[in-house]
Amino acid sequence: MHKLIRQLYPLCRSITGEGLRGTLKEIQNHIPLTLHEVPTGTRVLDWEVPKEWNIHAARIETLNGEIVVDFADCNLHVVGYSNPIDRIVTRDELSAHVHTIPDQPELVPYRTGYYAENWGFCLAHKVWDGMQDWSYRVYIDSNLTQGSLTYGELVVPGQSPEEALISVHCCHPSLANDNLSGIAVATEFARYILGRANRLTYRILFIPATIGSITWLARNEAVIPRIAHGLVLSCVGDTGTYHYKRSRRGDTVIDRTVAHILANRNSPHEIMPFSPYGYDERQYCSPGYDLPVGCFMRSPNGTFQEYHTSADNLDFVKPDALGDSFSVLVDIFNLLEQNVVYLRTDGRGEPQLGRRGLYRAISGQKDHAAVQMALLWVLNLADGRYSLLDMAERSGLAFEQLAAAANLASQAGLLRRAEPR
Repeated sequence: MHKLIRQLYPLCRSITGEGLRGTLKEIQNHIPLTLHEVPTGTRVLDWEVPKEWNIHAARIETLNGEIVVDFADCNLHVVGYSNPIDRIVTRDELSAHVHTIPDQPELVPYRTGYYAENWGFCLAHKVWDGMQDWSYRVYIDSNLTQGSLTYGELVVPGQSPEEALISVHCCHPSLANDNLSGIAVATEFARYILGRANRLTYRILFIPATIGSITWLARNEAVIPRIAHGLVLSCVGDTGTYHYKRSRRGDTVIDRTVAHILANRNSPHEIMPFSPYGYDERQYCSPGYDLPVGCFMRSPNGTFQEYHTSADNLDFVKPDALGDSFSVLVDIFNLLEQNVVYLRTDGRGEPQLGRRGLYRAISGQKDHAAVQMALLWVLNLADGRYSLLDMAERSGLAFEQLAAAANLASQAGLLRRAEPR
């Protein structure tokens, strides 16, 4: 995963353009991603697909030709979607187009102006302080054309038409945690589920933030009713505490699943309420859709000092953190894969366990008492109304214990599956 991040880090991504397209094509080298092109001007809900933006070079020079700021050194140096320009401006005029972080003077900020029809540069504040010439030449070789918005989609069919949605944004330039970590973990998760049989159908989206999810929603009305669970992934490569932002409803199966997994892993974590600010979960959870989609993060957006700066680099994202985030994601969806409803084949009275070999099976387990208690809970609640997650929450036992007990009871002919939930 960290190797993929290193490969993608130099590309200048935006909500459209060759940097975004090149990122998706690199992901195609790992998974069979389908790319969609949506033409400029296409109406998508209350929005319109913007012109395609591409940039080739940009710099600020002194009048004697010394390059002070160069896009070739750091693709954060140019405000995203900057118009082309090539002229001499005074320092005062330039100051209205320069973005710095005075309290982090060594760092370059990340800024965009997608719909501003303007131009700008981002630079370290200490560099700006040192620029005291009367005038400078500013040069941005970019273009805004009638092109398209590109997004990637992978659908992995399962036994059930119910879908699990995973969505990541892929529109930021060289930001390793707030962009590339989600891409890398989602790509590895796609490889994982492609290698096994699944009960759920999985849909994984690699999209530009906001306009990408709005475009996907506008184009997929027929798919939306099938989405049973969903996660937006972001900032999953740093070493911060896990955070999960609930869906708009707040009590969906995905909300309960993530909370259960994090609690039973004994991982430091925080469960956050929904708010209409953040990533694409706010689009999936808008009132006309209200999908069961939450946001899974380590350090949330805006809460770490490296956020949207040049310090969100390859050193900030740790391989071990990526691996652990991937492991949590696997645990979450493994629970959902097994979260079915069971029905006792004969629910009248407690069944005789000994003659079915269940006491012998229990005694072969590491924690006999816990396995027996899990079995008793499953046999009592398997009336066609409770899923295994419902049972875990009611009993206080770990989901894995109840799933193992249900498997034992099924093998003994005491349970059958009802409709999946």
